[in-house]
Amino acid sequence: MTTVPSHEPFVHPALFYEGTDQYVAGTVPFLREGLDAGEPAAVAAPPDRLKLIREGLGERAAQVRFIDMTQAGRNPGRIIANVLRKFADAQPGARRVRIIGEPIWQGRSADEYPACVQHEALINAAFTGRAVTILCPYDAGQLRQQALCDALATHPVVIDADGERQSTAYSPEEIIARYNEPLLAALDAAACTFAAPTLPETRDFAVSRARALGVSGVSLGDLELAVAELTTNSVVHGAGSGTLRIWAESDRIVCEVHDCGQLTDPLAGRRPPNPTRPGGRGLLLVHQLADLVRVHTGPDGTTIRCYLPG
Repeated sequence: MTTVPSHEPFVHPALFYEGTDQYVAGTVPFLREGLDAGEPAAVAAPPDRLKLIREGLGERAAQVRFIDMTQAGRNPGRIIANVLRKFADAQPGARRVRIIGEPIWQGRSADEYPACVQHEALINAAFTGRAVTILCPYDAGQLRQQALCDALATHPVVIDADGERQSTAYSPEEIIARYNEPLLAALDAAACTFAAPTLPETRDFAVSRARALGVSGVSLGDLELAVAELTTNSVVHGAGSGTLRIWAESDRIVCEVHDCGQLTDPLAGRRPPNPTRPGGRGLLLVHQLADLVRVHTGPDGTTIRCYLPG
């Protein structure tokens, strides 16, 4: 598979497919071409898609790293650090790296989708200047039309049954801004305000409230750690104080922190930590603990909401 010529070393095509035959035809040759060129290759996709690619590659499947995206990418906010960068950064030398990443599939919830499409937009910034090709398949027969339209805005190149073309709708910055949506807390959310002296009491409040909500399976330790990181970030970077809210949704505990600061780096918490710099790991850790993180930021402040699995 070849792609439309690009002036940048990073190549990020979207593959629109319908049915298993088109999926295999769009992905297996892409991987074979990379393997023939000596490029390290990985696939991060739902299990049924991984099975199709393994079968299509035959013996050459042993040369490819397979990752269950429904687990590693359950939270879209950790895909760049834990899946894409983790694989690309581990490869020696200056060879091009080739990855298939399928973060959006039928069954993603309405809460998850904005984080997914923002992830797709942010890939472009995260890999600027890197010799990496990331092919993102989209099930054109099953996904909503909105997902396909958004894919045109997050990918500079589109591949479908008619061939390859540049996307005239490519505008990742517009997508990041559009899905920077206000987050409305549940009406029954319990709330408390906090500042530096009350951080321990705020963590205790969160744990006590979670126990009262009776959601089985939620790790209270993970909740306490997530709340500690979010509230500390607010004290350090968000004008010194904030408000914590917590409630239950189905089998998950939801907690969010609002403060008066503005988050100016859309990749915050999504890139691997810089080993030469202290700090900068709080939001990254929250992404590891939660199965979804949503962020809204603007002149009136920042809200970070995390969903902790039960």
